[in-house]
Amino acid sequence: MKTTEKHIHILGICGTFMGGLAIVARELGYKVTGSDVNVYPPMSVFLEKSGIEIIPNYDVAQLQPAPDLVIIGNAMKRGNPCVEYVLDNNLPYMSGPQWLHDHLLRDRWVLAVSGTHGKTTTTGMLAWILDQAGLEPGFLIGGISGNFGISARLGKSPFFVIEADEYDTAFFDKRSKFIHYNPKTLIINNIGFDHADIFDNLTAIQRQFHHMIRTIPSKGRILSFADETSVKETLAMGCWSEQQFIGKDKEWYAQRLRNDCTEFEVFHNQQKVAEVKWNIVGQHNMFNALMAIAAAYHAGVRIDTACQALATFVNASRRLEVKGEVNGITVYDDFAHHPVEIAATLAALRDKVGGGVRILAVLEPRSNTMKMGVHTKELAPALVRADYVFLLQPDNLPWEVVEIANQCVQPATWAADLDLLVTKIVEEAKPTDHILVMSNGSFGGIHQKLLTKLKEKAGAKN
Repeated sequence: MKTTEKHIHILGICGTFMGGLAIVARELGYKVTGSDVNVYPPMSVFLEKSGIEIIPNYDVAQLQPAPDLVIIGNAMKRGNPCVEYVLDNNLPYMSGPQWLHDHLLRDRWVLAVSGTHGKTTTTGMLAWILDQAGLEPGFLIGGISGNFGISARLGKSPFFVIEADEYDTAFFDKRSKFIHYNPKTLIINNIGFDHADIFDNLTAIQRQFHHMIRTIPSKGRILSFADETSVKETLAMGCWSEQQFIGKDKEWYAQRLRNDCTEFEVFHNQQKVAEVKWNIVGQHNMFNALMAIAAAYHAGVRIDTACQALATFVNASRRLEVKGEVNGITVYDDFAHHPVEIAATLAALRDKVGGGVRILAVLEPRSNTMKMGVHTKELAPALVRADYVFLLQPDNLPWEVVEIANQCVQPATWAADLDLLVTKIVEEAKPTDHILVMSNGSFGGIHQKLLTKLKEKAGAKN
């Protein structure tokens, strides 16, 4: 399998998946180059450290002389100069997920983490548990791991942990990426409607999950929540593998010992078997951890060993990440960009800070699904645990965020100008407040803008 001869060129190399694939391919011995127009840290730094050349454009000169294989990322579309050159000149090409299957996953025990929410966090937990158990797994995570400091590695054992994304594979393969992974252990955290730019409805997403389920061997294991209706409906479409469930009367369950879930009990087959004490907050993360424990158990890791590993787990960035504190006001960054994630993040922060402390929620509707207005009726209810809501009106948003502000039961305001929004937030913020910023983008550097303005406000008072 290892080669020192073949040259792979990756179009769209700086995405978390494609960048991770590049690192794994380099470890396998391939010469790897790539191109992207979004070349920025941290992925660009990791790739360069791995000896991978990045070309910051799609000029066709990069394909002359022709590489042995062009791997085309799913962000690439017809009309891209390199894509057109590949097709016009009959260069060999393949999708990233297909290459990963053919050159790596086919020979490994794949532990795949799927679901609309919680994939990156749960994948990081599972990889860390296997690592701390001495299994030296390979992994590909959709973010930079807080423990490993990288998003991917080849590993030195049969085990490979992968974040199993339901987004499409490539412009020439509209199946979900995870169709190519053939897991032996599969986590399905949840199935909800998202990615409205490629899926018409929830049924279309469930169909893709069903296709993946059809590839799991009979000796494989599927882990899911007993009360997740959309998952149950999907499993009912056909399942030929062992199933285990999370639920109070099922194979796996967790019970919080502290309100913020920084301590919880683990139950297996209705018997308490261990406790977890860690620095991660939120009920959703407690259940993410339980999924990781159960998946690791299938790979042979003792439950108590898994729980000990979680004590030192560090989440990926942008998961309730503290960006700074000024005058008793804490600013957080979170990747939440879907009503379910927004509600879970707010619930976790509320459990952490208690009921007598204010949370100011700041939201940028930025994902493709949000831009399409699919979730406008769910956003205000998702924000209900915040004491004050601030909304940005992006230029490219075809609907008005004032619709959300008007639905909120708490005070809510909005602005089309980022600096004006920052000013409004800082004017409202008081000592002991927690400012939770939510977006799946950089939000124009709002975190540093807030911290700077808060310092100026505190200095003016002094």
